[in-house]
Parts: sequence; structure tokens; C-alpha cells
Amino acid sequence: MSLEPGRTGEPELKAALDQCPRLKPGDEFPFACAGCGDCCRNRRDLVLSGLDLYRLARWMRLGPRTVAEAFCRREIGAASLLPVLVLRPSARTGDCPFLEGDGCAVHPARPLACALYPLGQSIDPDTARVEYFPQLPLCGTTAPGRTLSDYLEHSGVTERAGADASWAVECTRLSDLLRAAGGREHPRFAPAVRRIERALYYDYSTRDEFYPQFRENLDTLYPVVCKLLGIAP
Repeated sequence: MSLEPGRTGEPELKAALDQCPRLKPGDEFPFACAGCGDCCRNRRDLVLSGLDLYRLARWMRLGPRTVAEAFCRREIGAASLLPVLVLRPSARTGDCPFLEGDGCAVHPARPLACALYPLGQSIDPDTARVEYFPQLPLCGTTAPGRTLSDYLEHSGVTERAGADASWAVECTRLSDLLRAAGGREHPRFAPAVRRIERALYYDYSTRDEFYPQFRENLDTLYPVVCKLLGIAP
């Protein structure tokens, strides 16, 4: 499931997610990928985080901005007011641009939404607590005895969970800053959003690890954005 960064989404969506049963680490979760590629077809909703873009860029040995320009479209989140990068479907097939045959060409660097499938993820922006809930899979087979912890570990979600939680928390904080300043009506909204986009997505060297750069970017970003918006840091 793809959501705007740092937000659960519109009230109706949040209410629906609140009704989903949360899984505990030891709960059985026997889903296994069948390798059919159906979850990659006709996809127009795959939102990338900064870590997702960084991982793709590192895998391709390209800069994050180059990858974004080649494979993403840019939006402003209706709820969050933040810049959002969404994978742009293949013009030829309408499928994920990385789908080749029935397989993923970037599987080791696939975005979080793909690694989670068919799980949804909820992150509390106040506590950084991460919860997972099942969604109806479109495909797949079973792996009897597999637990949620097993699935998350096997999918590579566990190793990045801390960075993903921090991303959600900081995006919520940035969203709140934009809202407090008046949102789209603020005369400096556009330059503030451009500066946020740089810090969240582009100002990374793939020779170095993501998370330390993310924290450094934020340390520089907040004073700049506050100055642009005319609010106290």
C-alpha cells in the first residue's frame, strides 16, 4: 500500500486502516511470493521514500535525481503538502517500469511498498512505533509456519525499519511546518517545497550510507525552511 510520506492519508483511509487487525511479530503470516509479477502490473500508486530512491540509485550506479527524472513523476501531497515521488508506469505496458517478464529488474533494491506486499504499514509519527496489517493479496502461495518476523526479515524490511520510521516522523514534522505557515497560500511555499525535496530525495552520495546523510540534510534544512516561511525554528 502506498501512502503520502509521514501521513496515513485522508480521514476515510485512516479510519479504514484503524479497523485492520495488527499483527504481532510472532503471529503466523504464511504468505509467499509465487513470482507471477501480478502485483507489479497496472501500478500507478507506488510512492517512494528518500531511502527507496537512494537504494534504487545505488543499485543502478546513478545519482538520485537522475533516477527520479527517468522513472518518477513528482506531485505535491494533497494531505501532507510535501513533495512526493511516484514511480511512473511504463508507457508501453502501463506496468511498473522495472517489471521484466514476470520478474523485478531491481529486486534487491525494490521499494518498501514492494518488499512489504501484501502487508500495509502504519507508523505513529509521535512515537515512531511501526505496526503491520495484512491486506488481500492478488496472488501468492503459502509458506506454512512462517511468522510476521520471518516474513519481514526475509523481505529486507527489518533492516531498514528504523530509517523508515524516522522518515515518517520527520515528514510529519515538515508537513506540520508547512501547514502552520499557511500551506499553499504562503508566498514562499514553492521554494520551501523545492528545498524540502532536495533534502529528502536528492542530496545524497550513494558512496555513503543513507541515514547519516538524511540526518545531516535535516539539520541544514529546518533553519532554511523556517526562514523561508517566516516561522520560529
